[in-house]
Amino acid sequence: MNKLQIFSLIALLLYFAVLLFAVTKEKKNQNILDYFFGGRTLPFWALSITFIASWWGAGSAISTADLAYSDGLGAFWYYGVPVLISTLLMIISAKAIRRVGYLTQGKMMEARYSKMTAKILSVMILLFMTFTAASQMVGIGDFFGTYMGMKYEFAIILGTGIVLIYSVFGGFRGVVLTDIIQFVLLLLSAIIVFIVSLKQAGGFSEIRATAEVLGKTDYMSITAGASKYMSYVITFGCAWMIQANVWQRISATKNDTDARKMTIMSFIAYIPLYLIVVFTGMAGIAIFDTLPKGGIITTIVMNYMPPLLGAFVFVGISAAIMSTMDSLINTGAMTFAIDLYPNQSSEEKKLAISRIATFAITLIALIIAISIRSILQISWIASDIITTGVFVPLIAGFIWRRGNSKGAMASMIVGFIYCIYNLLISFGINLPSFWEKQSTTQVFLGVCLSVFVYVAVSLCTKPEYEKADTFIALTKQEK
Repeated sequence: MNKLQIFSLIALLLYFAVLLFAVTKEKKNQNILDYFFGGRTLPFWALSITFIASWWGAGSAISTADLAYSDGLGAFWYYGVPVLISTLLMIISAKAIRRVGYLTQGKMMEARYSKMTAKILSVMILLFMTFTAASQMVGIGDFFGTYMGMKYEFAIILGTGIVLIYSVFGGFRGVVLTDIIQFVLLLLSAIIVFIVSLKQAGGFSEIRATAEVLGKTDYMSITAGASKYMSYVITFGCAWMIQANVWQRISATKNDTDARKMTIMSFIAYIPLYLIVVFTGMAGIAIFDTLPKGGIITTIVMNYMPPLLGAFVFVGISAAIMSTMDSLINTGAMTFAIDLYPNQSSEEKKLAISRIATFAITLIALIIAISIRSILQISWIASDIITTGVFVPLIAGFIWRRGNSKGAMASMIVGFIYCIYNLLISFGINLPSFWEKQSTTQVFLGVCLSVFVYVAVSLCTKPEYEKADTFIALTKQEK
């Protein structure tokens, strides 16, 4: 190991020790409300930071920068635009989500539709959380592996092990506390990498000049990536708008006013954060002739920073990935423990099941990450499940009183089958289709099919106005 790797390993161990100390010194979890919602006592700014940290992960820190190297400012459409669209929709709906009073999406759908509908929805959410956590594990495996010279599998186990330990002990309050620490580290690291990369590139004028020499005429245009990444905007935007770990944070706020404040603060913060990552990747075009094997960010840190500064940034980028992973694992465990596992009378038993679920989801996600070594592919699989299977009945349940449980169940089943069908095609099975894999057409058809089935089945079956009116009325009561 060289000096940079030694310093980085020491910094990582210190970082882990600080997180573990912070979690163990926190108030002990007494029940499920504590373990998954912090007792609904946390301030909105702390929940906003954990919201930001949970979405600004491996895709933001690594993948977006590498895409920006090739596509320029248009790469902002890959992660930045879907996040902003999702958060804007959250701002509009945050008060309604908080007012209904139910802690999870599964419990909301049980009240709005039926128990069976809620179970099917919860299974899809659990799949989404597990696959998305796996995508972050791929990020930590690639990053640790390149930076520390480790084997991919060992790198994943190391990074995931750190997250698992403090997640099991701390629950949601521990996740929020560690996310605040992680956010400070990743913010400082992102700024440092941006400044160093821009200096090495010679400034924006040199980036523009290099792009012109290479014939990249739209490199400095933020609209250039709209058509290329539109399928991701639709899929990620719909999936993230209903992402259970964000709804968990909304449900954890003290009241509906705090829920709105949390989402507004997050929306404002996302704009500069994602632009920093994009600009860092764009700077690479004036530094490297080709995309470095380890990625733009990792290569800049390893080759253009002194060892101590590089070690600090290493921990900061690791924090970005871990802060997203811990959120996804915690919410997946919440979905299993509250929505899928049979109710138990003892709070101690519920807490034990929650910790076991945290461990099990981590293990399954780890297996997926080792098997499918692609952040983009895993993220797409996860988002497609939610977009085609859950988005329509969940959102429509808040606004259309004629929608009923039979329509919701049919929509979810058909959407899930459509998702599996496309998944089989993506794995090379020769099935008939007139749309391109992972295209805007594929996503649009899936959402339209889900809408059609939901509306048609609801209109052809008996209405459930009493349930619908009771649920929708809750969204309008101030709390």
